[in-house]
Amino acid sequence: MEIDGPDTGKTMTTEEEGQDYSKDDYNVLKVGSSQPAYLFYIVSDDEELPSIKHGETITDRRSPFQPHLAPVVTPKQVQFVLNNLYENKIASATHNINEYRIYCEDKNSFLQDCEDDGETAAGGRLHHLLQILDVRNVLVVVSRWYGGVLLGPDHFKHINNCARNILIQEGYTDTPEEASKAGGKNKRPKSKKPK
Repeated sequence: MEIDGPDTGKTMTTEEEGQDYSKDDYNVLKVGSSQPAYLFYIVSDDEELPSIKHGETITDRRSPFQPHLAPVVTPKQVQFVLNNLYENKIASATHNINEYRIYCEDKNSFLQDCEDDGETAAGGRLHHLLQILDVRNVLVVVSRWYGGVLLGPDHFKHINNCARNILIQEGYTDTPEEASKAGGKNKRPKSKKPK
């Protein structure tokens, strides 16, 4: 399989490792000499669906934004939740921005990824929010239904507010005050000039 390299315009070749898909329900691809990247492959029917919570909708100029959250501990669960949401709730949305962060204790690191779904840079901003709040083992999806009016940078604000609200509602971050502090820029107080 060939894929385009990031920002280089060059094509990289990938090769699959391991043909026994019965052990894991995802393929492991090796890209060059880097670490393996896990891609979703199959979600079995016997896997239990994590509970999915739906947050309050924020509407601005006829564009509704609604957050969804599910506790996840494997990439397989992430795909299972996304499949379920697309089948039952969010298929009609114009954009479904998502981010997941799974903490791997044995490696003391995170397995994480985000998706813009056509809202350029929205996935990266959602990713940044979840990193700042240091949430673990969670998938957050924010769905937007386009209402016919461009919102400019306000749509980023609504996406992050939706995500922050459902994280607070479900107890992934302590209080609204801490969540708003984490989302703001660190400002240093101006020092007084000596007279």
